[in-house]
Amino acid sequence: MAVYGVIADIHGNREALAAALEVLGRRGVERLACLGDIVGYNADPDECVEAVRARCAAIIAGNHDLIGIGRLDFSRCSNKAAYSLKRTRRTLASPSAEFLATLPATHVLEGSVVLVHGGVRDVQQYMTTPAHIRQNAQLLRADFPGARVCFFGHSHEQKVYEVDGDHVRELPAEEKVFLDRRLLYFINPGSVDASRKRTRKLAECAVLDTGAWTIEFLRTPYDCAATEAKAAVFGYRIGPLTDRLYSLRKKIFRRIGFA
Repeated sequence: MAVYGVIADIHGNREALAAALEVLGRRGVERLACLGDIVGYNADPDECVEAVRARCAAIIAGNHDLIGIGRLDFSRCSNKAAYSLKRTRRTLASPSAEFLATLPATHVLEGSVVLVHGGVRDVQQYMTTPAHIRQNAQLLRADFPGARVCFFGHSHEQKVYEVDGDHVRELPAEEKVFLDRRLLYFINPGSVDASRKRTRKLAECAVLDTGAWTIEFLRTPYDCAATEAKAAVFGYRIGPLTDRLYSLRKKIFRRIGFA
């Protein structure tokens, strides 16, 4: 039994990652787990890969990591994501790409805590409704029979879902939540990167105590102005005209596909 800091969806945001690691360090958390999407959206992918590689004991791949190294395409990306990830592909250093290529899709801590990025079997699935959780609870029971907690990222919001049989209940993502060892939980620690959020520019993470069986959500400010300035200067932000062109291209491809 141990205390784990859980981070996800860093998206190349060096400032937010530093803030999250600092707040976890102040809590005395030494064991860290990363749910993927180390790169994407922002201008410091290599620095974030280096920091995660040095600090985290358990790391899995996110969809942005896989797109960034060419293992997935852009078909399920928003315009903003596709544009920034094309830039990431051009700038990502070889050692970073080679490391991302080694990351597994899932990881299990202490036999009962499963780490995934999106859905249990789909790295790009957004789990945002009780129906999604119910479906993935069935997959989790099939793939990881001993699981009591499943950490997931991708949707960028701090969430706790409690699963009792086929019943799914969303719990308030308060600072500390006491878990029931008899039940199953799906937990999103939130997004380290807040660049896509219109409000609350805070780096988010969580702390799991497997002894006390609690989850604690943390949120801390970071220098978002510096992140945005670098992203703009180094070509990670899509402009209005390019955004419209991307949308037009998608529309044309859909029409061709239906023809």
